[in-house]
Amino acid sequence: MTAEQYTELIKTNNYIQAGSDVHLFMHKASDEARKITAEINGKYHTAEELRALFFRLIGKKADDTFGLFPPFYTDFGKNITVGKNVFINSGCCFQDQGGITIGDGSLIGHQVVLATLNHDLCPERRASMIAKPIVIGKNVWIGAHAAVLGGVTVGDNAVIAAGAVVNKDVPANTVVAGVPAKIIKNI
Repeated sequence: MTAEQYTELIKTNNYIQAGSDVHLFMHKASDEARKITAEINGKYHTAEELRALFFRLIGKKADDTFGLFPPFYTDFGKNITVGKNVFINSGCCFQDQGGITIGDGSLIGHQVVLATLNHDLCPERRASMIAKPIVIGKNVWIGAHAAVLGGVTVGDNAVIAAGAVVNKDVPANTVVAGVPAKIIKNI
């Protein structure tokens, strides 16, 4: 299985059976992601070098306006897509097996978690996982220490307050805060 085959498969079948070929592929792919993130995080790199390493991590070219402050962590990498003028601040953890799309002009704060995997609730199947994508619109600002869970779409221009846990879609032009996140303001 290739990363491209995996990302296509996960769009139509988001249940990942523990021990299956898909599950084993995820583990194998995580080795490459850990190697590249170790390189990103292990020493100083110029902005251009960081972009090149990030592009290698995600397996596609992103815009030269992309910015990243390490450290950065992901356990897959190949299912991340970023638009123009996207900035990811230090300490972020992206679990991207279900797919993460970040729209143009979005800002991701310190230590944000984007988690697209969830485990089966049944104890006998707990090692199996459900993958759901996260879609972040244009000009979104996600504050420090926020967590966005799988299946969530964040609308254009939305703001997610620091420390929020987002488990439902966020409408465009709103500010959400809290655990779980709720709309506190319209922009």
